Amino acid sequence: MARIGFIIGSGFSGEGALEGAEQRIIKTQYGNVFLYQKGKVVFLPRHGKGKNIPPHRVNHRANICALNLHGVEKIVGINSVGSLKESIKPGTIVAPSDYVHFSPPTFFDFELRFIIPQLDQALIGEIAAASKKTKIAVKKSGIYVQTRGPRLETKAEIKIISKWGDIVGMTMASEATLAQELGIKYAAICSVDNYANGIREIKTQEFSKMRERNQPRLEKIMKEMARRNSA
Repeated sequence: MARIGFIIGSGFSGEGALEGAEQRIIKTQYGNVFLYQKGKVVFLPRHGKGKNIPPHRVNHRANICALNLHGVEKIVGINSVGSLKESIKPGTIVAPSDYVHFSPPTFFDFELRFIIPQLDQALIGEIAAASKKTKIAVKKSGIYVQTRGPRLETKAEIKIISKWGDIVGMTMASEATLAQELGIKYAAICSVDNYANGIREIKTQEFSKMRERNQPRLEKIMKEMARRNSA
């Protein structure tokens, strides 16, 4: 059984973190899920083993169900995001404090149940402790706004949602809601890899370079959290 699960993005290299990890296929009622297990730590590739599932087709229910079946008590999502604020520059790492998502998935299709959604403050505290240990700065507040993808947002859309939040992405809020429905603690570490469309011009080459620069920093924080949860 695992203690903590990391849902990793397509930019995750896995260097060091996955060394010695076992590869597993978890069967769920929503589909099969591929993941890596290393002791009490699980790494689940959000976009599949081949990193080729687009964001709007990620099977979030299968992913969260698989982690639940595996005994995971808390989940940390690793995400690439765009900045909705000039003051939050590319290269910043954010642990969001809340999120906006108007069409979340649910496990409660045939039950009259609801949750009061919130990101887990104790788990955000663990992220903060790991960032301090690794000497990698993390902004411990900010509102994440989720859009559907796979396209980026229009300038008009960004003008609206920039009034609601600080960063924008396509997956985190879905994971957070589903995890909470199953009683699993959830928090996220978000890498700001670009300004959102309309805040500044998006240049694909610069986005790719920033993502490559940020990824090792995310992995250091994640490895420190994994170490603390392996005892």
